[in-house]
Amino acid sequence: MVQKYQSPVRVYKYPFELVMAVSKCSALLLLQLLRAAASGQWEAYEKRFPTCPEIPVFLGSEILHESKSDDGAIHIIERSCKLNVDAPRLLKKIAGVEYVFFIQKNTVNWKERTLRIEAHNETFANRVVVLETCSYSVHPENEEWTCFEQSASLDIKSFFGFESTVEKIAMKQYTSNIKRGKEVIEHYLKELISQGITFIPRWTPPVAHGQKAEQAPASSHDTNDAPLESGAHGATKEQTGSSCPPAEPVSPDADKLDADYIERYLGQLTPMQESCLIRLRQWLQETHKGKIPKDEHILRFLRARDFNIDKAREMLCQSLSWRKQYQVDYILQSWRPPALLDEYYTGGWHYQDRDGRPLYILRLGQMDTKGLVKALGEESLLRHVLSINEEGQKRCEENTNLFGRPITSWTCLVDLEGLNMRHLWRPGVKALLRIIEVVEDNYPETLGRLLIVRAPRVFPVLWTLVSPFINENTRQKFLIYSGNNYQGPGGLVDYVDKEVIPDFLGGDCMCTVPEGGLVPKSLYQTDEEPENADHIRLWTETIYHSASVLRGAPHEIVVEILEGESVITWDFDILKGDVVFSLFHSKRAPETGHKEATLPSSSAAGDNVQLIDKTWVLGVDYSRMESPLVCREGESIQGSHVTRWPGFYILQWKMHGPLPCSGSSLPRVDDVLASLQVSSHKCKLIYYYEVLASKDFRGSMSSLESCNSGFSQLSGVTTSSSQSQSSSHLSR
Repeated sequence: MVQKYQSPVRVYKYPFELVMAVSKCSALLLLQLLRAAASGQWEAYEKRFPTCPEIPVFLGSEILHESKSDDGAIHIIERSCKLNVDAPRLLKKIAGVEYVFFIQKNTVNWKERTLRIEAHNETFANRVVVLETCSYSVHPENEEWTCFEQSASLDIKSFFGFESTVEKIAMKQYTSNIKRGKEVIEHYLKELISQGITFIPRWTPPVAHGQKAEQAPASSHDTNDAPLESGAHGATKEQTGSSCPPAEPVSPDADKLDADYIERYLGQLTPMQESCLIRLRQWLQETHKGKIPKDEHILRFLRARDFNIDKAREMLCQSLSWRKQYQVDYILQSWRPPALLDEYYTGGWHYQDRDGRPLYILRLGQMDTKGLVKALGEESLLRHVLSINEEGQKRCEENTNLFGRPITSWTCLVDLEGLNMRHLWRPGVKALLRIIEVVEDNYPETLGRLLIVRAPRVFPVLWTLVSPFINENTRQKFLIYSGNNYQGPGGLVDYVDKEVIPDFLGGDCMCTVPEGGLVPKSLYQTDEEPENADHIRLWTETIYHSASVLRGAPHEIVVEILEGESVITWDFDILKGDVVFSLFHSKRAPETGHKEATLPSSSAAGDNVQLIDKTWVLGVDYSRMESPLVCREGESIQGSHVTRWPGFYILQWKMHGPLPCSGSSLPRVDDVLASLQVSSHKCKLIYYYEVLASKDFRGSMSSLESCNSGFSQLSGVTTSSSQSQSSSHLSR
């Protein structure tokens, strides 16, 4: 298995030239290096490439090749570097080596102010492949700042049966060196500043012989005129070069994450955790262009799966499709709880806890769960719970900005006084378990702490029923107090300020959470249309439709176009498996008992419809309008096609598989592996399509309605197609 690492963008608030000098690692040599630059002896000190006492793993290097451009702007050095590996003595003895050697190629461009470092291992190159790339560049929004990025991969093919051990040692040492490398640069930068050295002149092109030197711009300095700046003048340069940072950390690139931003809004992450976040984010950008959720939301799913990217990606994609299908992004705008809930649902937000987390209070013991289920049904209760979770995420963002530190979860205080056997009513417990399942799948790591107070004797019975459905990580956040144990030291005051403890728990703060009570039976619903026993229907009508694609049985829908110059738009998500999407045109109407209307109507989950007759011949009875598009599991596809002729247009999704072999050709390895990974002969997707007049196409993409989601930060940009037979716009 190949281990990969991708760093965030780290910003040093110092000029590029100063950071380059610091990379020499020795403060004493730095001072000599600066003075050597003034006297034209820069090359001699670069060739020394001194060892760094702050990084003892580096033992020395030897230059293999060196070249410079004619004007001296580009300098390339290739070195063999000797490293000491912190590995068990037995492993070193078995491997037969004491040290390892790497080949490193440095390309510095003083004119463009960039440095690219490429490295690969020379030792055990036939058994282990280590590749690393580092780059330094000027910050795009502040030329006096320097950006740093780093990526690496480790592929252990074989290592005397110790592959797993070597992988763990290598990744542990590599991540520790990443953190140490940043600390070293910051250390020497501060040491230089303390000595009054805050500026190194930028590179300037050499003056041709006999040509009069032109006046250098104010931002450039000749190395012979100003070798270095220190003292009072240097302080002025520091103030100019290290201007006050913006109120919010700004990433050098909109598609990249800045390390300061991560620390400010997402919290302290290890290098590998940062790498997992960046790699999953990059995957989402590639497959869900313009439609990725917020960084803190991605991070929650990674934490829920212990930063296993594959498992987190699967969980996140399922959740995003669920949100899209049931329009959860709009719930805070569209859902208004019935008056019955306002009066009898005993829960509400109440300030925040000691850590700044939003505090939600639930007086479960005073709630008539049986009455609420009978009066409102499971769906209304679920909608209400989802709106609470959406509101909680919104409050976390507000508290993050308010307190100046990452707040990514909330605290729930549950009062069980009054809990009795009525709360163990089987349909009520069943509804509770279903709600827990939905919340666990789609709002992971949003609960920071659950404080349960005044737990009665019947509570263990309820806990036995509910706890198996709660994630282990979530269960570890539960604190349970029986009787009056919540009072005094070790109780609520350890987690909630005394000033905000509710009055009904002995505090001085008035709490506006409803007191609940029994729901009158006169408000109970009749059983004319009972809810589905196996699934909670979030929305009775949804614009998205579910479909199953079977091997050899594609799913097809037909759109009849009565006049030309119409636009067919589509939007679909692949929930399971890989499919191939195609668009066909026919003058003949498909002969089937199940015909699709121009505008889709609700269809049952798992519906599969085939319209193209097996006797039809491609190119005779029907023709292809779009090239086949392979859509991978987890991808989200939007597109459009401007029709040229009237007739019947067929949208087709079929299972993707290896192409048939011809003659002596063999199937590709990737196709064979892909076919082996399919766990069943069924793919699943959700889709929506719509037909618009071409004049109404621009800005009227209701099929891309989900792109306006504030939660998912989706981009609603659409592009009008040119009016031709193959005119279409596809966006992943």
